[in-house]
Amino acid sequence: MLILLHLLSSVALLVWGTHIVRTGIMRVFGADLRRILGKSINRKSNAFLAGVGVTALVQSSNATAMLVISFVSQGLISLAPAMVIMLGADVGTALMARVLTFDLSWLSPLLILAGVSTFLSHKKNRIGQMGRVGIGLGLILLALQLIVAAAEPITHAEAVRTIFTSLSGDVVLALLVGAIFAMISYSSLAAVLITATLSATGLVPLYISLCIVIGSNIGSGLLALMSSRGQNEIARQVVLGSLFFKLIGCLIILPWIKPLSMSVDQYGFNEAEVVIYFHVFYNLIRCLIMLPFVGPMARVCMVMIPTPPKTESEIGPRYLDKSALETPSLAIANAVRETLRMGDVVEQMLQRFIEVLNGNKDQRREINHLEEEVDMLHSSIKLYLAQLQQNELSEDDSRRWAEIIDTALNLQQSATIIHRMTSEMIKKSLDNRCSFSPNGFKELNTLMERLQHNLSLGMSVFVSGDLDNARRLRRAKHRFRLLNQRYAYSHVERLHEQNMQSLDTSNLHVSLLGDMKRLNSLFSAVAYHALEGIADQRAEQMNIDHEKK
Repeated sequence: MLILLHLLSSVALLVWGTHIVRTGIMRVFGADLRRILGKSINRKSNAFLAGVGVTALVQSSNATAMLVISFVSQGLISLAPAMVIMLGADVGTALMARVLTFDLSWLSPLLILAGVSTFLSHKKNRIGQMGRVGIGLGLILLALQLIVAAAEPITHAEAVRTIFTSLSGDVVLALLVGAIFAMISYSSLAAVLITATLSATGLVPLYISLCIVIGSNIGSGLLALMSSRGQNEIARQVVLGSLFFKLIGCLIILPWIKPLSMSVDQYGFNEAEVVIYFHVFYNLIRCLIMLPFVGPMARVCMVMIPTPPKTESEIGPRYLDKSALETPSLAIANAVRETLRMGDVVEQMLQRFIEVLNGNKDQRREINHLEEEVDMLHSSIKLYLAQLQQNELSEDDSRRWAEIIDTALNLQQSATIIHRMTSEMIKKSLDNRCSFSPNGFKELNTLMERLQHNLSLGMSVFVSGDLDNARRLRRAKHRFRLLNQRYAYSHVERLHEQNMQSLDTSNLHVSLLGDMKRLNSLFSAVAYHALEGIADQRAEQMNIDHEKK
């Protein structure tokens, strides 16, 4: 019983090490990996290689699946390229299984020692996250050694020998055992390694060991399918297609397992090595054969799991993918995109208000609808970011998190102001058939055009953080305030001249000038985030240089 407990704890350590590596890599390179996958969809070969490379880095095909599902759910990648990337992920997992099963016992303590010291001293930056990756790799190598050591005594137990002897000749049962191995250990790597150990002891025939390896691939597909139950239809289509490809590969290779194992036995190769290399070449050949059939498979999956049509009236967040919350850099990138969309809605409100200013009362209903959408998006972004653990964010991510929260709040307040301006404009001017003086009307339109420009520039600074545009926005803010002040004086001059139109609309005119001034401040606030961020970075660099001296 104690030996079995050691084996299970070793498998758990392997799973935990893989999780740590994935977390570290995604926090350092998450946005870059996302960009690589996004740019690889034009050609099947690029998408396939991207799946291999990303999975080799993050040590987990599940992490690659998370990225792919995020893209598909947001409509950035169609189903077929997503399935190609998943095929590449299967190959990447098999290749890393081969690399990690080399004798690297000397490397494990070095990675853990260096990783812990680096992570504890630089928790909040990229160096610290790379230390996390070192810890994870060290734990993986240590876990593999412990799995081999714990599995060896089990192979000598009489009950275990009886169980595995009963597998001889029963290919279906061997596949089932392999699937159960992978699902219990939550890792096809652990299942393959245990199978290789069993095969090396001669406990099971080679062809049964190969069947167990094939079954472990199916088990990982079943595990992914079970994990996707809470996801949307498109995510489940991707996982279902990946499982179907594994089942088809199993049906193709199964009749050739016995002849293949018999031909390999003639050369006297180490059976453990044969099992590991079979895992690599089986996945590589299977995935290459399946590449031409990705299109038909995508259509089959869409028929089996239909996607409900979306109506035009539906509003809701598009980019706040909950599966990305485990990777803060990706979650923050999603929140940035949703905030940018929120800015687009506020810009539509400005355009509708200009029409109200020109006498179109029918735009009031549309502005009400747009304000509700802004409120909903602000609430969604706020709740989404609240799910991120603050103590796990890097300094850059923490700064970006605060900037998103502040910008989303400013946009929400802007929408409220525009809604109020619309109500006052209709109530005090259009309903009473009062109109602004020609000069006053022209001044208000000029200010609205400036506001639209400042909002667009502010959203550009928010996305890019460009310093030149940030300085332009700051100058534009000051120019707007001066222009607003000059127009306020002009309005007073018209009142002094007893202009009847100005007298009738004076309260509304002054109120609109004040609201536009507040809108300008809210739109321009993002410039100070960018400039303050650069100032903080320069101060930090100066402190580092001073410490070096």
